[in-house]
Amino acid sequence: MSNETVLLGRADVLAALSPPDCIDRIEAAFREAALGRVAASGILGMHAPTGSFHVKAGLLEDAAPWFAAKVNANFPMNPARSGLPTIQGAVLLFHAGDGRLLAVIDSTALTALRTAAATAVAARYLARPSSRTLLICGCGAQALEQLRALSCVTGVDTVLGFDLDAGQVRAFAAAAERATGRVVQVVDDLEAAVRRSDIVVTCTPAKRSFLRRDMVAPGTFVAAVGADHEDKQELAPDLMAAAKVVTDFTDQACRIGDLHHAIAAGAMQAGDVHAELGELAAGLRPGRTGEDEITIFDSTGTGLQDVAAAIAVYQGALRAADRPRAFSFG
Repeated sequence: MSNETVLLGRADVLAALSPPDCIDRIEAAFREAALGRVAASGILGMHAPTGSFHVKAGLLEDAAPWFAAKVNANFPMNPARSGLPTIQGAVLLFHAGDGRLLAVIDSTALTALRTAAATAVAARYLARPSSRTLLICGCGAQALEQLRALSCVTGVDTVLGFDLDAGQVRAFAAAAERATGRVVQVVDDLEAAVRRSDIVVTCTPAKRSFLRRDMVAPGTFVAAVGADHEDKQELAPDLMAAAKVVTDFTDQACRIGDLHHAIAAGAMQAGDVHAELGELAAGLRPGRTGEDEITIFDSTGTGLQDVAAAIAVYQGALRAADRPRAFSFG
């Protein structure tokens, strides 16, 4: 039995895992969690002077038992200050039957893929089938994968992009046209853009809410992706309170998501959450039940997503190469 550990970079991740496959893997993992077949994921966060670090861990079993731990650095000032990505890190994938370290995987592409996949799963249950206009607020590394994933599960034909950094939104528009053939309309009036959109994705490093109840039209689906630690916030408590809220995991969202801020403001309690995503996937709770409902997916990011995506990347890489890059460990 080999103790070699495979090294998989960004290009390997993108080659091994397509958005449709990632969406199906993430939906299946959340379904297993809702049915009580998955151990609770773990999370640890620590703050640095100009950024933060977090560790997310998860266990999953299909043909074999797997464990993954992702260590990510989040430094929002990096692109402007040094040209480095905001998110950097690695996923360690282990065989959970004997403890072998199977792979070290670049986390940047994997995080973007698995986060966007969860948005797409949520959209299957919470967006109106007639949804045609998508607004992406925050046009950094996450934006393109959000567009690609949502294009797999919705019929959106109009894409709007908004970012406080004009250069970043233009770069996203150019990348989207190259990768998908879609034209992204660059907008600078956020309120007007939100009001005309059927689906709104927020993937920003904001520390203060910018999406309010009065901005959001009836029937809108909002995927709030940016709040992944307690200091980050995108949605105002009044919007959260007025909507049907679905979380990835409610306990975690109570600590670090937009739900955390709604509870702190007295606008909601944990019991006001409609469902967790896995409950929708497992058919235990309904998704959207009315055309005029405002629906929100509070996406905080979980170790369950990381392990599900890491398994897919590892298996895909092994299939694609006779002998992937590896080193001996231990």
